[in-house]
Amino acid sequence: MYDEKCPYSIDPAGRDIHGEAAKLRARGPATQVELPGGVVVWTVTDTALIKRLLTDPRVSRDTYQHWPAWENGESELARTWPLAMWVADRNMITAYGAEHSRLRRLVAKAFTTRRTNALQPRIEAIVASLLDQIADLAADGPVDLRATFAYGLPTQVISEMLGVPDDIRDELLGIIGAWMTGEMSEEEAATLEERVYTLLARLVGHKRDHPGDDVISALIAARDDEDGPGLTERELVDTILLTFTAGHETTANLLDQAIYAMLTHPGQLAMVRDGRASWSDVIEETIRSEAPFANLPMRYAVEDIEIDDEITIAKGEPIMISFAAAGRDPAVHGPDADAFDITRPTRGDHIGFGHGVHYCIGAPLARLEARIALPALFERFDAMELAVPADRIVPLTSFVSNGHQELPVLLRSRHTAAS
Repeated sequence: MYDEKCPYSIDPAGRDIHGEAAKLRARGPATQVELPGGVVVWTVTDTALIKRLLTDPRVSRDTYQHWPAWENGESELARTWPLAMWVADRNMITAYGAEHSRLRRLVAKAFTTRRTNALQPRIEAIVASLLDQIADLAADGPVDLRATFAYGLPTQVISEMLGVPDDIRDELLGIIGAWMTGEMSEEEAATLEERVYTLLARLVGHKRDHPGDDVISALIAARDDEDGPGLTERELVDTILLTFTAGHETTANLLDQAIYAMLTHPGQLAMVRDGRASWSDVIEETIRSEAPFANLPMRYAVEDIEIDDEITIAKGEPIMISFAAAGRDPAVHGPDADAFDITRPTRGDHIGFGHGVHYCIGAPLARLEARIALPALFERFDAMELAVPADRIVPLTSFVSNGHQELPVLLRSRHTAAS
């Protein structure tokens, strides 16, 4: 039954994402939640309702058109809200209707099946190089696989795809890492926004002067083409920011969580090794049980949307989708939905990469990176184990990004152990 005690104040640090998701699910399919800064949103936890809303034309991601409190970016909220960067950008994710289709078409060209599959040899080479690097680090003790491998692979892949130089990449990663935290002051958020747009302007200027066979150069060409799709400078910059961020953060969390799951479920790792299950099974169960983005703000009701006899999301009210809750929805995955099980019949029946017109355009690339990286890692270090007890692995300080702050492991192999 829907709990009238609203709103629920979410923990911006994300210390117990799944515990909170369970509490919110118990309050009903959609319930009001207070985000940092006092912004109240409808959080949706029921998978069927999420799918319904994500395919409903009455739901928009355009903050400027459909969130009255934003006042086209001129309100006090727009100027001071610490989470404004999640909703203020103008790209395919935040566009609505025909604008979304126009912007998505530009980026989709870089993520076709053919282009994605063509990246396999390069991904394999990057994985091999990273494994050699972390093998050298292993002599000094535990290695943080989050930083060196789970994060290292997708940041290098997406940087090469986009054409981001190393010096700009490292600074951009630092800004985005800070941005992902749920605990930011108004001043810190404003500083990050200024820094990221200054850096992106520098990046665009560099690529205009030094174009290459990469995504940013193609987007700049589309922007500067008088007969092109009408890409504005803000749309250009925000599309680069979106593609870079989504192109590494989701994959890093997928790899991080998959490695952690295998090291804490040795019986299931044994099933993969003897052929009773596959790495694809591991990947899908990881996405299901540990959605790379646990919660994603925001969407808006274009008009009143009646959920049931008790709940109506009024026109202009913001909506946040809880992908973490959907992944562990007992109505879809059964009473043991909290358990990690690579043989689960519904392991692939998830929305961890979204649903509908905003389905993650880079999902095939993330899966390809994971299918290459995970077996290579576990074959190279076949006696690998966590360097600390599992309950000491600390989650990221975020209610959005779902990974670990560090993933310390001892990189052992049976060959080296025997010798």
